[in-house]
Amino acid sequence: MRGFGRVFKRGSTYWIAYCYRGKEHRESAHSENEAQARKLLKKRVGEMGQGRLIGPSEERLTFEDLASMLLTDYEVNGKRSLESAKLSIKHLREFFGSERAIDLTLDRVRSYVRERQREGAANGSINRELAALKRAFTLATRAGKLASAPYIPLLEENNSRRGFLDHGGFLALREGLPAHLKDPVTFLYLSGWRVSEMRTLEWRDVDLSGRELCLRPEVSKNKDGRPLPLRSELLEIIQRAHEKRRPDCPHVFHDDGEPIGDFRKAWKTACKKAGLAGIIVHDLRRTAVRNMVRAGISERVAMELSGHKTRRVFDRYNIVNDADRARATELLQSHLGAQPSSQKIVQLHQRQDVL
Repeated sequence: MRGFGRVFKRGSTYWIAYCYRGKEHRESAHSENEAQARKLLKKRVGEMGQGRLIGPSEERLTFEDLASMLLTDYEVNGKRSLESAKLSIKHLREFFGSERAIDLTLDRVRSYVRERQREGAANGSINRELAALKRAFTLATRAGKLASAPYIPLLEENNSRRGFLDHGGFLALREGLPAHLKDPVTFLYLSGWRVSEMRTLEWRDVDLSGRELCLRPEVSKNKDGRPLPLRSELLEIIQRAHEKRRPDCPHVFHDDGEPIGDFRKAWKTACKKAGLAGIIVHDLRRTAVRNMVRAGISERVAMELSGHKTRRVFDRYNIVNDADRARATELLQSHLGAQPSSQKIVQLHQRQDVL
């Protein structure tokens, strides 16, 4: 193909050579048929004409290679969301299998989204999986393994949870929990901490004499440490934990010396006993934020205690519910009821300018 490239033989196998961006590229056609080699050269010329040369290395890159790069990046950088990334990869792998990376086009991604929606996955869950795939493509392009990445749009999320507990509901739920979970769950209800933060709390983080504990930056989701004053029931919880402290266990909350693990099954059982269907553990965090604001704690202090860095996320947690609206209506009616019932007429004196 004069002016575009050439076909030549090495032994019995045909090869092709072509120039792209001032550099000669050579690759095997993996065939002893010259027509096959010319067909491959024509394909490469077409790719160059479109400004996206794929080449042999890109053709060999698979979804598994992308997944491996992503998980390696998470492990090397010590990201605490590694387990979440593994779950996203699991769902992606079930659909894409060992497909080539260049075949993961926008149409294929949309097919994946439709399939996950049929399975009942929420848009937020699908978005986390798509974000993992986008990150994997970014890593591949930065490493020079792909020339470009496909466009992967995210879904709109209108499914933010609005779950919360009133105090009576919480007490009923706590009553149905196993003994070793009552104090840890109450700690979450009062502090607004994340479950992962409660699980990783160690005695080196606690200053009982100073009545304070401090979350270490390395175990905080936003990598910022923050103190929590211990007063009233929070102090009593930590004091009870101190009485059960074991020398072979550094954790404040434990189950017979073992760290608190996944307790979703026990949680669901307790919710069922209390008649609280659909409540999840993370709703305790939402409830704590709302309770703080209702108690008159300034929103800035509430954000510091709960560990919210952005106002947008905090506002999602500080939910106005039907009871809040009803209370607002009652306050308005109370205000109007305190006003005089007789009409008050105010004379307006007009000023007449004499010309």
